[in-house]
Amino acid sequence: MLFKTDENLPSDLASLFCESGFDCLTAREQRLSGEPDERVAAVCRAEGRILVSLDLGFANIRAYPPADYPGFIVFRLATLDVPHLMAVARRLVRTLANDTLHRELWIVEDRRIRRRR
Repeated sequence: MLFKTDENLPSDLASLFCESGFDCLTAREQRLSGEPDERVAAVCRAEGRILVSLDLGFANIRAYPPADYPGFIVFRLATLDVPHLMAVARRLVRTLANDTLHRELWIVEDRRIRRRR
């Protein structure tokens, strides 16, 4: 699976994806920082990459229907400190190793993942 981490996430997250065997680029690497959400989503669609973000706007299935994109992962955590985010992300990566995300929205919470097709 191909991923892109949004500008609002630490670079450590992209490194975790890569270390886990996934292809992951960052929005910063592609100079997408500060670009509107629509542009970031369009680039992900063109590249076939699943967008990983903290931006709840990407969880709006009317604006971003999962069937029209490779997929979205949106973190919705009680606290956003980097150690907690990375702990949750490690659980996410283990899930992704056994389960494919394709044209879905995954809302990653502290203790569960909600899926929307």
